[in-house]
Amino acid sequence: MVKKRQRKKLFIILALLLGVITGVSWWVFGRNGAAEKNEAVQMVRVSRRNVASSVLATGSVKPRVGAEVRVGARISGKVEHLYANIGDLVQQGQIVAKLESRDLGATVNQRHAELQVAEAKLSAIKALDPKKIEKAAAEVVQWQATKTLTQKELIRQEDLLKKDFTSEQSRDQVQEQAAVAEARLTSALKALDLAETQYREDLKQARADVNRARAALVNAQVKRSYATITAPLSGVIASVSTQQGETVSAGLNAPTFVTIIDLNRIQVDAFVDETDIGKVKVGQKAMFTVDTYPNKDFAGVVAAIYPKAVIQDNVVNYDVVIDINSPFKNLLRPDMTASVTIYQDELKGVLMVPRQAIIRDGGRKYVLRQSANGPPQKKAVQTGISSGNSIEIISGLNESDMIVIDSRAAAP
Repeated sequence: MVKKRQRKKLFIILALLLGVITGVSWWVFGRNGAAEKNEAVQMVRVSRRNVASSVLATGSVKPRVGAEVRVGARISGKVEHLYANIGDLVQQGQIVAKLESRDLGATVNQRHAELQVAEAKLSAIKALDPKKIEKAAAEVVQWQATKTLTQKELIRQEDLLKKDFTSEQSRDQVQEQAAVAEARLTSALKALDLAETQYREDLKQARADVNRARAALVNAQVKRSYATITAPLSGVIASVSTQQGETVSAGLNAPTFVTIIDLNRIQVDAFVDETDIGKVKVGQKAMFTVDTYPNKDFAGVVAAIYPKAVIQDNVVNYDVVIDINSPFKNLLRPDMTASVTIYQDELKGVLMVPRQAIIRDGGRKYVLRQSANGPPQKKAVQTGISSGNSIEIISGLNESDMIVIDSRAAAP
């Protein structure tokens, strides 16, 4: 009897313990399940907001076109002096290097002497040839007078001969003298014409010789100037490719002495994915950061979009040039990596819902709209731009509609 009571008492205790364990388990696991359900399902009201979409891209800081120049030599020779080191600031026109130029200087002296000879020849022609012309002209005048005189004498002899006051021999002598004067006058006229023509030709040739000698001198001086290498722009020496004492040979490609970069003329080349390039327009505002200054934002504006794509690893990107508006002196350097955000125009009063509310099914997009009486119903929608974790609803919903966000059903 006693044993029967003990068994009954033990059975009651075990039943109570089982009830307590069952209640605690229901309370713990039931609460967690409800919490998970509450976290998975949320109610959100459709509202209007002002949004501005943006395009994210990665790029790098680059010199503008013409801001990076490789300075080289146009002639061959030995580097006599090198006045540049990496990091030096240079001004436009400053001497960077010099080549040996003694042979070039000798050529200049030779060309200068040739010019002096040509100029002396020109001066001699200008001084002497006019005198030859004057002499020829004087002979023309002389024989013109002689001709006139003999013709008059011939006429007089003809009259005297008619009156028998002179002989035919005298008349014939005067006639011969008139013919000689005529011939000498003709010869003098030809000599004068020849002297004048010769003067013009000699003068033309002498002037051409002077111009040729002067051009040769200028050419020699220009070649001598090639021995002095100057900076074509102001900037910083980025690299030095030739050392003092080396001999350089100028062929089809000029040997590079130094590379100069103008750090005040830089830009950002941002590589925008082909899916976003249609949103980017010239004139849009942009912001970017560099790894060196992650907490500093630099402002810019889209200046150009390269028409040709850049394909790397089968990924199509387009180069978008960003002009920098913020002060960047002594901060930005070429090839720094830039994280770029390009902003589109702001849209006002746009219906927006969380991205998680969108359900994709069969190529279409839906949301779970809460009905007045009953469970939520699937409603087809058309989406637009996205901003952060929100997306625009173009059609399918009205303002103040309640939608259900079920993370278990929403598409990622």
